[in-house]
Amino acid sequence: MKNKPVSEVCNEFSLGTLGLPEFSRVLEHGYVPEHSASLMRAMSCGEPFIVRDHLFLAGGDWLMAVGYPLTGPYHPQSFSEALRESIKRIRPARCWSVSPALPEDLSGHCVEQDFYYILPVESRVQSRLLRLAQKASRSLEVEQGREFTPAHEELWKEFVHNRTLPARVRNMYQRTVHVLAGVPELFLLNAWDEKGNLAACLLLDPGPKRFVSYLIGAHSRINYVPYTTDLLFREMIELSRDRGKEFIHLGLGVNPGIRRFKVKWGGTAHWPFEFAAWEEKPEAHKESKVHPVPFMEDKFKFFLNLPEQRRLAMIWELEKNGRRSWIAGAAHFYPYSFRLDMRRLFQEVDTVLCEGPLDQVSMDIIADFGKNPDPDTPRLSSMLTDSEIKNLEKVVLGRNFWSRLLNMSLENGPDVRYYLAYTKPWLAFFTMWSSFLRRHGWEQSVDREAWDTAQEMGRYVLGMETISEQLRTLDSIPVDRIVRFFRDCHNWSGLKKRYETGYLKGELDRMFGTSAEFPSRTEMVINRRDERFLSRMLPFLEKGGCAVFVGSAHMLNLRSMLREAGFSVHRRK
Repeated sequence: MKNKPVSEVCNEFSLGTLGLPEFSRVLEHGYVPEHSASLMRAMSCGEPFIVRDHLFLAGGDWLMAVGYPLTGPYHPQSFSEALRESIKRIRPARCWSVSPALPEDLSGHCVEQDFYYILPVESRVQSRLLRLAQKASRSLEVEQGREFTPAHEELWKEFVHNRTLPARVRNMYQRTVHVLAGVPELFLLNAWDEKGNLAACLLLDPGPKRFVSYLIGAHSRINYVPYTTDLLFREMIELSRDRGKEFIHLGLGVNPGIRRFKVKWGGTAHWPFEFAAWEEKPEAHKESKVHPVPFMEDKFKFFLNLPEQRRLAMIWELEKNGRRSWIAGAAHFYPYSFRLDMRRLFQEVDTVLCEGPLDQVSMDIIADFGKNPDPDTPRLSSMLTDSEIKNLEKVVLGRNFWSRLLNMSLENGPDVRYYLAYTKPWLAFFTMWSSFLRRHGWEQSVDREAWDTAQEMGRYVLGMETISEQLRTLDSIPVDRIVRFFRDCHNWSGLKKRYETGYLKGELDRMFGTSAEFPSRTEMVINRRDERFLSRMLPFLEKGGCAVFVGSAHMLNLRSMLREAGFSVHRRK
């Protein structure tokens, strides 16, 4: 059965999306951030509704369940019944739930456990903290506002790319502008320094009757002022008192550093929090059973919604002192997905390392850097003839008679001449090469898929390099090698075929034996970084339970380097 629009399903089964009376009831009785119905609707783009005193949101093929009842104590069985009823009527493919404790039938799908921290507004604040806040106030101006300025955008980027955060928390940072536009009650509590720089900011939701929610916040290391966040916490407490709130909802502990700060200001762990994620079989409304993604009985129907899957062959098992980890050679671009194989692997690990941060904010920072070269940066357009540029356009975009006839040209492809004339050479190189691959169906990225899958499963995910280190590496790619690679674009199809076949079989020599002139395979890009990667992965490998993803070319050296470090290294069975 094809999924119906949520509003149609709700009307058909008399669930009803929330009207004004229901919104008022949720805000009147709500006590967790997920009870802020307007916020949840703006965040998810789904429609809220109530079943058996529990709030749900649904949209497209998904369902979000809030297990904290609006009134009365929490009973797992009652929540499970409300959830089953909603699933039967909405018929979602993907489901998420938050609750104080998961019902028994969801216990195997928990991806995160934590506590909600609250701060009663009438709690006594330590005089020492008030002194620190007062000290910060001498050089900062605090204001309430709703405008998300370029300064806010830069602060968000700086804060997020230096931290490992759960995917749903990162999503809040990425969707701040959208959420502010959709929820008039939200506001930003800003701290500006004397030079007009944004030193810190909190995003607050005063919509629920009983409390103010501290949703997310950020403080700058670039525009650092001591005790800025203490000042904002003091201001948040005062404005909550002025609004007649009972308490401030400080959210989850997230990590030890954030938890310590919340406790320092008087926050206490109040409600348990368990987050679950799973996928439903299409016939779930008949059987009322929950099935996790990797072990669905009807795999054929599940595969219809996934890119074509393969088993990851480019992976080695590491062991030392009885502790196991894994290291995989990643393909930055590839035509197949390895998501199911990764999920099986990640069941055995608690940490996943990639070369660098792969969240969208970090990718945007790198792209912006590449699009704003210094005036003295070499321009590729001056190093290629017009004939060579036309050949490159044909290869990248596929704009010739046969490609159009066979529908193989690239729609919305890059402006080749713009990238050659106005961006850093390495950005032009990666844009042309990835666009050529995309035209041939290479829509996947192994390392990005590993990053996203690990975060979805609640694993600790970390980039081994900072963005600054990665940018220095990109700037080191020799321009003359990029020029030669572009002039040789008529051979890209052969290179692509060798890479695809070699990667599927896990044959490194086959992949790289004839591609020494690939622009990014240099001493600086490969060999020097191998030393850096080794030093940064070793503490995690020594502990065990770690999966590492590096570009496949790095495996040429890293296998022997890991053996020298005392690890047994052999192909995963």
